[in-house]
Amino acid sequence: MSNQEQTPENRLRKELPEEVATGAGEAPEAPEAAETPEEQGNRQAGLTGRQRLAQGLWPPRVSRAQLIVALLLFGLGFGLAVQVASNSDSDSALRGARQEDLVRILDELDDRTQRLEDEKQGLEKQRDELENSSNQAEEARRQTVEKERQLGILAGTVAAQGPGITMTIDDTKGTVEADMLLDAIQELRAAGAEAIQVNGVRVVAGTYLSDAGNSVSVDGNKINAPYRFKVIGKPQDLEPALNIPGGVVQTLEKEQATVTIERSDKIVVDALRAVKRPDYARSSSQ
Repeated sequence: MSNQEQTPENRLRKELPEEVATGAGEAPEAPEAAETPEEQGNRQAGLTGRQRLAQGLWPPRVSRAQLIVALLLFGLGFGLAVQVASNSDSDSALRGARQEDLVRILDELDDRTQRLEDEKQGLEKQRDELENSSNQAEEARRQTVEKERQLGILAGTVAAQGPGITMTIDDTKGTVEADMLLDAIQELRAAGAEAIQVNGVRVVAGTYLSDAGNSVSVDGNKINAPYRFKVIGKPQDLEPALNIPGGVVQTLEKEQATVTIERSDKIVVDALRAVKRPDYARSSSQ
């Protein structure tokens, strides 16, 4: 054995593994320095387009908004897939059904359609009944108002207007009596008079006349000449009725009274009577 091998340093190297022995006494290598942007640009400039695309796609960089959109699209696609699969299953079930099952399904659909049609007709009938009921109620109210107006005219509780005549009796001698005026009223009523007013007093069914000295009293209201009658009715019937031979006009002229009759398209009878409640009569309708 040589003196060189017997030295302590050589004996130690011989006993240690080769890797440790080789590195002993050598300084550790310094870590590699990070690449600068210039170096990275130079390095990428030497890459091909496909290599740069691969580096851009991997590792992936996913933002929160992109992740949410991806989840929503996934859910929508899953739902569409389930719907398509369900429809396909239904179609497959119908295609694979027996003839008896198909006939039963058609019968059930026909029955359901008929029930819906019956329900529709019932609702339309109810609608028509409601409309007719509403129309009938409205017509009844209209007729009630019209009837009330007509009865009010006859009872003298409402004013009236229409075509008719105005008859003026001028009694300068004071010879006209109550019964003559009553005859004129009766003749006018028989000729179709619908409303009569004498010197501001409304003539109604219960009107009475009486003599009051040189004047006449109508329902207790004293009136004086000239006596002016406002009458609503058909003028072509009212005037001839007063002028018949031996009628009202000739009788008054014999008493030296002057009678003037004028036709008009609009006669206003505005004298009113107060509504009087009957003492004994009551309505028999329930």
